[in-house]
Amino acid sequence: MPWNVNFSPEWIEEQYLIWKEHPERIPADLQAFFRGFELGSGGEGKIDQRFALKQSAVQSLIYRYRDICHLLACTDPLSPCQIDHPLLSLEAFGLEPADLDTVFHTRRFMKESATLREILQVMRDTYCRSIGVEFMHIQEPAERQWLIDRMEPIGNRPSVPVEEKLAIAGQIYEASLFEAFLNRKFPGQTRFSLEGGESLIPLLKYLVAEAAQGGITDLIMGMPHRGRLNVLANVFGKPLENLFAEFGDNSLHGVIGEGDVKYHSGYSGRLETGGRSIHLTLAANPSHLEAIDPVVEGKCRARQDRYGDSRGSKVLPVLIHGDAAFSGQGVVAETFNLSQLEGYRTGGTVHIVVNNQIGFTTLATDARSSCYATDTAKMVQAPVFHVQGDDPEAVVFAGRLALAYRNTFSRDVVVEIICYRRYGHNEGDEPYFTQPLMYEKIANRPPLHELYGARLREEGIEPDRLEELSRMVSDHLQNAFGKEPVEHDEGFREGWQGIEREYAPDKIETGVGGREPLAVMESVAAFPQGFTPHPKLAALLKRRLDTVKEGKPIDWGTAETLAFGSLLQEGISLRLSGQDVRRGTFSQRHCAYFDYQTERVHVPLAALSKDQAQFNAYDSMLSEYAVLGFEYGYSVELPLGLTIWEAQYGDFANGAQVVIDQFIASGASKWDRGSGLVMLLPHGYEGQGAEHSSARIERFLQLCAMNNMQIVFPSTPAQYFHLLRRQAKQPFRRPLIVFTPKSLLRHPLCVSSPTDLESGWFREILPGEDNPDKVRRVLVCSGKIYFELLKAKQDAGRDDVALVRIEQLYPLRLDLLRDALSRYGQAEFRWVQEEPRNMGAWIFIRPYLEEIVGTAVAYVGREEEAAPAVGSHRQHVIEQEKVINDAFAQ
Repeated sequence: MPWNVNFSPEWIEEQYLIWKEHPERIPADLQAFFRGFELGSGGEGKIDQRFALKQSAVQSLIYRYRDICHLLACTDPLSPCQIDHPLLSLEAFGLEPADLDTVFHTRRFMKESATLREILQVMRDTYCRSIGVEFMHIQEPAERQWLIDRMEPIGNRPSVPVEEKLAIAGQIYEASLFEAFLNRKFPGQTRFSLEGGESLIPLLKYLVAEAAQGGITDLIMGMPHRGRLNVLANVFGKPLENLFAEFGDNSLHGVIGEGDVKYHSGYSGRLETGGRSIHLTLAANPSHLEAIDPVVEGKCRARQDRYGDSRGSKVLPVLIHGDAAFSGQGVVAETFNLSQLEGYRTGGTVHIVVNNQIGFTTLATDARSSCYATDTAKMVQAPVFHVQGDDPEAVVFAGRLALAYRNTFSRDVVVEIICYRRYGHNEGDEPYFTQPLMYEKIANRPPLHELYGARLREEGIEPDRLEELSRMVSDHLQNAFGKEPVEHDEGFREGWQGIEREYAPDKIETGVGGREPLAVMESVAAFPQGFTPHPKLAALLKRRLDTVKEGKPIDWGTAETLAFGSLLQEGISLRLSGQDVRRGTFSQRHCAYFDYQTERVHVPLAALSKDQAQFNAYDSMLSEYAVLGFEYGYSVELPLGLTIWEAQYGDFANGAQVVIDQFIASGASKWDRGSGLVMLLPHGYEGQGAEHSSARIERFLQLCAMNNMQIVFPSTPAQYFHLLRRQAKQPFRRPLIVFTPKSLLRHPLCVSSPTDLESGWFREILPGEDNPDKVRRVLVCSGKIYFELLKAKQDAGRDDVALVRIEQLYPLRLDLLRDALSRYGQAEFRWVQEEPRNMGAWIFIRPYLEEIVGTAVAYVGREEEAAPAVGSHRQHVIEQEKVINDAFAQ
């Protein structure tokens, strides 16, 4: 129970008398308190009320030191250390200097009892020196006590052997001299120096070594640009000659596609340390500093799933942040929110915040409303270690403790290195414009390798040993400077071996015949013994089973189930994620059943057969940015499986535009990172307003080049079936963007014959089925509007009008489109869409159509609009009817 100085003497006396007669009747904490009282007061007798109050006050003092003493910690290398705080004064607890030598019971302190002077010394040594710790917000007592037991006995400062001090010194020299070397050899070039935060390097090197010794086989890291080159060279072991070649702008070396700047590039390799081997990956990252966070988590989860590592004991995520981005970018909070969710947890992440106390030119007072840059982490009760950046031994210890905590409790933890940035935002920036006082302090402060070297000399380490370290580092840099770069293929290694880089639109047979579709549906329609399904669900599954049994037309949901089930039976794993995906936004999927009486969950696609591949479906949190980033990362690590993210409505994907722009559309071109991620985006104009109509086809098409993505608008269940199976089976990997239906899910015309699934392939163009000699007008379209045009054509008996569907908008199969349109000779051609003129596919498709037909193609659709759709359903109906009428008008 928490101790409170407001307990009355009468209440304490009453509890004491009960304890004397029946100790088992009062809480264990009070029992310990009274045992300590008798120890301190010298034996039996009436309770000393004044002492009892002071004993209670001492417990409150210990609690408060643990709770807020981080406010007194000496963690800022640019500011003088605070020496007191009013809430931590003796007077704040009703204590006085005369009590300093009084013995008090200490309740699971270092020993059963101690003087107040000893207690204060331990508290200040532990929490008020180079490490300030926030951990009392953790609600689980066992976690708090675990930390206390590892901090207070050593005062958060373990004894460091001389050889380890020299190792840390060598790592500091590597970090500092690397930056100095680049500055000399490549003056004026942007490198986003680590100078001022060099203690990051020993922290990471010890983290890697400790992880390997603890049985971790894979460490995946994400970080921003500052210090990235230093980390690549000194932690990941990227050959220095390769880095120097990049500074020399040797663009022919190691670049596939368009490439990216050197401080965004990733790297991977295997490191031997202490007799153990560990695979290190640094994920490529854009300048959207925290965008990499969920990507790394997804990559880690994919490897953990592949290894069967449910606790994260083999794969460790490490995320490095800047202070301004950590507190300022919402995706950080989103990623923390993923950390304990079943479908997204990775066994805890080690977060390292390199707090250089400025964001470009913005100070903390303008950058955040919170006390610390790390306060976001407390939303998941993560402990936070604030560490003085110029005390590398403290930084290393905090990192070791953080890793041990993560491995023990499978929870996130934060180490904040409070340091500074020696230069401006980049090496050509002038920081004195905006922070002249701060940068005057920095200019007068010796670099860390000099400060730590001086400290070691004061401790008795011979100067010659330090000079030898410096000489070895300098020689290593100079020797590498004249070497030729080493070949190192980053993109298509390990799990990507055998997968082709180039897009090759070959026809892939994806039909599934025989008894397999029925076997899948029989398994899906069956319930475990004792399971009570919702009556409507039972009826739906019976209809679907009867459809397959009797060879009736198949709807969208049934086709998807058959595609999923057949792939799983062929050994292709499948992960489905997004908001409400297990049921489906439109109640069309039902890949998880919930017992109507107990809410027991049954996932039929995970129980098809004992030899099937893994199937997982997760309803995500209400986020697009972090969840889509996570699924992208997952897809990069498991190219042989099918990773699918579905938006609740297609336009909600714009909440993840950074992931779409920086990773999905351009990751292969910039970083040689392929992905087969599938995005399912419900799209269609049905009178639901501006936010539930358009998946923004135009935005995706604007991002298309170099065969980087597949943009598809399938119009039939069979097409969707073959498309999903093609995505899993084609020899290359490209992201697949699918505009999926809403009203068509139950449209009587939007069905497919079972024979359409038994054989065939996905058809990028669906030509008209009319007599070309009769056709005078060709309406070219894509998606849902086809069925409205088809009904109008049939109702009006217009045999002179042909309908051609473009099912794959990109890469556009010009050969197939030319074949489909050339049949109609001198017919008039019109493009029809339900989106406004400045949206949809019109702007993209127009030049291709006009090139093929050799004349102008008329536009039929809504006029230009600022919003995708109107809010009035009545107005929607008027507009939609006009589009259809205009398509057939003379």
